[in-house]
Amino acid sequence: MVRLSVHKTTRRVTFVCRAPEAQAVHLVGDFNQWEPHTHPMKRQADGSWTIQIELPHGYQHYRFLVDGEPTLDPRAYGTARDDFGEKVSLLSAD
Repeated sequence: MVRLSVHKTTRRVTFVCRAPEAQAVHLVGDFNQWEPHTHPMKRQADGSWTIQIELPHGYQHYRFLVDGEPTLDPRAYGTARDDFGEKVSLLSAD
């Protein structure tokens, strides 16, 4: 008899960026091929910006684009380097 696992392969993750003066904030990363308009974030009343997305399990590289400027997440799991040697935020979606 073969038993199949029913484990979820994705996890819902909430991203928060504090940028009260920003006009627009986007989330970019490995999960969206660093495409700046795929994941626009929504402004909250307190000046933060949020978005919830489903991510595959494992490590993800990402950063925020605050009015087009790459910004690291101070609450990230850590930092890493992308393929160009630039710092990116690191998330463990396990």
